[in-house]
Amino acid sequence: MFRLEDLTLFVRAAALGSFSDAAREVGQQPAQVSAAIKRLETTLNIRLFARSTRSLRLTPEGETWLPYATQMLDTLHAGLQKIQVPDDEVRGTLQIAVPSDLGRNLLLNVFRAFRQRHPALKLRILFSDHRTDVFKDPVDVAFRYGDNDDASFISLPVAPENRRVLVASPQWIARHGSPQTPEALAQHPALLYVLRGRQFDRWTLSLNGVVEHMQVSGAIISDDAEVIRRLAIAGEGFAYKSALDVSDNIRAGRLRVLLPHYQGDRVPLNMICPHRKQLSAAVRLLYEEVRAHCETVQADALRGPVDV
Repeated sequence: MFRLEDLTLFVRAAALGSFSDAAREVGQQPAQVSAAIKRLETTLNIRLFARSTRSLRLTPEGETWLPYATQMLDTLHAGLQKIQVPDDEVRGTLQIAVPSDLGRNLLLNVFRAFRQRHPALKLRILFSDHRTDVFKDPVDVAFRYGDNDDASFISLPVAPENRRVLVASPQWIARHGSPQTPEALAQHPALLYVLRGRQFDRWTLSLNGVVEHMQVSGAIISDDAEVIRRLAIAGEGFAYKSALDVSDNIRAGRLRVLLPHYQGDRVPLNMICPHRKQLSAAVRLLYEEVRAHCETVQADALRGPVDV
């Protein structure tokens, strides 16, 4: 097997007619160039150069092989140019994994606008509430809720202070009232979803530093967080959702926050990437746009519902 460096040194030594000049060009010692040529000659089982104390010239076999070596280098460099695009160029295919409700309800328009600004880029978007394995699954980045407890991949904060909130529709509140304590609320059927393979039915709230746990139950359970949000809007029950997922619905008045003085679990949103080398221009730009959009959504939430 040929070494790329050995091929390069052979071509340059042939062009310059000197091992010393070839070595000086690449910042090596002449002995290193001589060793590279020796490795090639051993692999090819031919002599490439006729050497003397005053001159260096190609042998007939070396002259025959030189154009092929040059062609190999040209092909390799052309291939490298194809895969090593400039840092500021956004093209190729970007594969993204995102939680179903967050992706469809909040980020889909961000992805759509991003692709329109970069028409040479293709997006492959995977919507799923199952945790994506960025090393095994065919994705470049994954947006994920929760603290990063794995140092084997890159995690960039998108919305580090995001929390869960209790929500219900105005119709549900009209029928059941607005419970003032977690105990009172827990008497009503909740909308439950599966979190990391288990039914999420023990909810944590805090008030003035005091933590309370709600054990809830309900007649509807789903493994799709978007389904839970839609059912909450339809008045089927109350839900405990990421504030980012329901922010637009709260602003539009389709959902209202229950027990607003209580603070829900912290569920930071992060962008996960398998390796720092995969932080391409496209990934970095997408990260900045998603982070900026989430900051805007959180700022809007502080201003309260829109008057209609």
